[in-house]
Amino acid sequence: MKQWGKIAITFLLGISFILNGIGLAAADQNTDEDVINEKFGLPIVVYGETLTDEQKDEVRKLLKVKDPSLVEEITVTAKDLARLIDGNPNSRMFSSAKITLKEKGNGLVVTRVTPDYITEVTEEMYANAMLTAGIENATVDVASPVKVTGHSALVGIYKAYESRGENLDKDRMEVANEELDLATDLAGKEGLDDEKVSELLTEIKKAIADQNPATKEDVERIVEEQLKKMKIELSPEDRQLLIDLFEKMRSINIDFGNVKNQLDDISKDIKKKLEDVIGDEGFWDSVSNFFKKLFESIANLFK
Repeated sequence: MKQWGKIAITFLLGISFILNGIGLAAADQNTDEDVINEKFGLPIVVYGETLTDEQKDEVRKLLKVKDPSLVEEITVTAKDLARLIDGNPNSRMFSSAKITLKEKGNGLVVTRVTPDYITEVTEEMYANAMLTAGIENATVDVASPVKVTGHSALVGIYKAYESRGENLDKDRMEVANEELDLATDLAGKEGLDDEKVSELLTEIKKAIADQNPATKEDVERIVEEQLKKMKIELSPEDRQLLIDLFEKMRSINIDFGNVKNQLDDISKDIKKKLEDVIGDEGFWDSVSNFFKKLFESIANLFK
């Protein structure tokens, strides 16, 4: 029994050690949370206008707004939806976002804080649409207190940039919204999921950046090549919608070379996050050694 007591104490101490290590690692990552960026200004938090006061408070907590004086708070309305992307002026707006501008080269980092409540639009879809609209180098957190598709948050992000004096091109915003609509529609098709659709859009953009198509036929060829490469089967109607979307992007002179650089930055950021999680070899070695010793202690009881 004494032996079991020692093991129990060792186990509890070990778990405490692990949790403390993880807590310290998280704390290290959040030490600059309250530092005001004097170059880019305060983070912008955009709330959907349909939120009740109680829901708004909930969103503040979800987006980690500890002190409202340390962010710039604005509201996105259905009128903004109609004005910016010709959406329905009677829409209900719940999804909200926190935007923190970053230095050039940081790329876009998008997080759905409430993934169960943002049901259709994924992080990659937001990033792809934002790049199409001309938005770069920012950390964006999206949240909603109720289940929504997540489309209105994109309009809120546009309005946030407007509030900083940025002149986003309306044609680009509209085609970005079309891209988001098509992405969420394709993700509902049999044999396709969110990740596959986002990868497809990304690879087509990269191919367009590399090949610089001069005609619609060139765009069609690129789309067909990527569909074949990724072994994706689409109906003739969906295939045409995809071709029309990228032809429209080509016709409004989107700088796909710059978009490709931003997409590469996003890939690097994802890789860095994984490295950060598993990169502290000393910490994880000590965790491994702890459990190895624990299992050896238990095994010794039966010898």
